[in-house]
Amino acid sequence: MTKTKTSPSLALAPFRHRDFRVLWSVTLISNFGGLVQAVGAAWLMTQLTDSATLIALVQASNTLPIMLLAIGSGALADIFDRKTLLLTAQLIMAVTSAVLAVVAWQGWLTPWLLLTFTFLIGAGQALYNPPWQASMGDLVPREDLPAAVTLNSVGFNLMRSVGPAAGGLIVAAFGAAAAFVVNAVSYLPLLGALLRWRPNIAPRTAPREAFVPAMGAGLRYVALSPNLMRVMLRGALFGFSAVAVLALLPLVAKSHPEGGSMLFGALLGCFGMGAIAGAVLNPRIRARYDNENIVRLAFAGFALAAIVLGQTRLVWLQGLAMLPAGASWVLALSLFNVTVQLSTPRWVVARALALYQTATFGGMAAGSWAWGGVAGAHGLPVALTTAGVLLALGAVVGIWLKAPEFGAVDLDPVNRFQEPALRLDLRGRSGPIMVMVDYRIRGEDVPEFLRLMRLRRNIRRRDGARNWALLRDLEHPENWSESYHIATWDEYVRHNLRRTKSDAEVTVALRELHSGEGDPAVHRMIERHSVSQQDDVPLVGKIEVP
Repeated sequence: MTKTKTSPSLALAPFRHRDFRVLWSVTLISNFGGLVQAVGAAWLMTQLTDSATLIALVQASNTLPIMLLAIGSGALADIFDRKTLLLTAQLIMAVTSAVLAVVAWQGWLTPWLLLTFTFLIGAGQALYNPPWQASMGDLVPREDLPAAVTLNSVGFNLMRSVGPAAGGLIVAAFGAAAAFVVNAVSYLPLLGALLRWRPNIAPRTAPREAFVPAMGAGLRYVALSPNLMRVMLRGALFGFSAVAVLALLPLVAKSHPEGGSMLFGALLGCFGMGAIAGAVLNPRIRARYDNENIVRLAFAGFALAAIVLGQTRLVWLQGLAMLPAGASWVLALSLFNVTVQLSTPRWVVARALALYQTATFGGMAAGSWAWGGVAGAHGLPVALTTAGVLLALGAVVGIWLKAPEFGAVDLDPVNRFQEPALRLDLRGRSGPIMVMVDYRIRGEDVPEFLRLMRLRRNIRRRDGARNWALLRDLEHPENWSESYHIATWDEYVRHNLRRTKSDAEVTVALRELHSGEGDPAVHRMIERHSVSQQDDVPLVGKIEVP
C-alpha cells in the first residue's frame, strides 16, 4: 500500500463545504463548554476528597462509557440515520449537564454522585462520537478527509487552549456549578445546526441489519483486518500511558503552594496550545514522514513530557512540558483516526471507528485508574515517570506493530451485484444459504490460484461468510470448488453489496486463471433437513447461475 501525501495547501480545503464549516464552528462552542465542565468536575473532586484514585477517576468516568458503549453506538450509526443519533446524544448531554448544575448549586454533590454525572455525560459522548466521526465522509469528499479529521482536532484543541483557563476563572469566581451551567448552554448552537443539517443519504439497497448481528459484523471485520488491529493495539497502549498526564494534572496543580483551579486551567491551556501547534504542523509532517515515524515521534514526545512533569517542581518547566504533550496527542490520535477511516469501507466505518475508540478510551479509562493508584501508593513523580518510560517503550513496539500506511486501496463499493432471479419463493430470513463457485485451473497456475484463494478466504469471512472451504476434485484435479455458508438470504445480499473495488481485483484475477468456458459457475443452495409448508416452496433443490 502506498502512502497518501497530505499537501499543506489542502489543510483548509474542508471549509469549502458549507455543512462542514457550519458544524465545525458550532462544535467549537460545544467543545468549549465541555472543557469548562471538565475543569469544574476535576477541581470540584479535589475539594470533595483527598483520594488520588477518586480524583483520577473523574477522567476515567468520562472515558469508560466510550469503551463500554462505543461499539453499540457504531452499529447504530451504520444501521440508522446518523443525524437522529447525533441529536439524541446532544440532548442526553445537555439535560444531564443541566441537572448536574442544579445539584451542584444546591450543594448535594458527593464524590460518587459527581462520578455518576460525568459517566452519564461520557455515555452521551460515546453515543455521539462514532456517528460524528463517520459523518466526516458525508460532509467532505475522500480526498479532504485527512484534513477534516485534523481540523476537528484543531477545533477541539483551540478550545483546549482557552477553555480550561476560562474554566479555571469561572470556577474560581463563581464555583463549579457555574461551569456546569456553561456546558449545558453550550449544546444549544450545535443542536440548532444539526436540526438544520440536510445530509445526502444514499438510498438503502439491502435490508437493514439487526442490531446484535451488526455489532458482530463490525467485530469480525476489524478482527480480520490486520491493519486495523495494529491501530487498535497502538491506540490502546498510547491511551493507557498518555492519560497519566491528564488524569494526574489536578494533583500536579494542587501540589504547588500557589496551585489552584487557575494553575490547573493554565497547564491544560499549555496542553491545548501544544495541540494546536501539532495540528497546524500535521499536514507538513505527514507529507515528509511515514505513519510509523509519526507515531514514534508522538510516543517519544509524550514520554518526554511525562518524565519532565514528574521530575520537576518548576511551574514554568511543567507548563513547557505540556506543549509537546499536546502536540504528540494530536499527532497520534488524528493519525490513528484517519487510518481507520481510510482503511474501512463506508458500510462498516462507524463500527470500526467505535472499536478504535473503545480500544483507545478503554486504555485511557484503565490508565486513569491504574495511574491514580500508583500515585496514591508511591507518589506523583513515580507515577508520571513510569508512564513516561512506558510511552518510550511504546515507540519501540512499532518494530513489531508498525503503523499502516493509507491511501492506495479503493474501498468504494463495486455496485455490480444484481440479485439473481430465483425459482424458489425465498424470504429474506430464509437460510442457511450455501454457495459454491467452480473453477478450472491449469496445473502451472495452481500456486497463484492458492495465493489468490487465501486472499479470497479473508475477504469472504470478513464480509460475513462462514465455514469457508476450498475443494479439489480427486478424479479431475483441474476442477476446484470454493464453498461457504451465509446465515440468510438477506445476509447473502449484504455480503455481495459489501464488496469493494479493491476486493474486485482478486475476483478479476481468479477469472483470468479460470480455463473453463465462460465465467466460473456459481451455485446458490438452501440447506433443508425438513421443509415447512409455511416456508419456501421447493420447486427445485439447486440453482445454477452461469
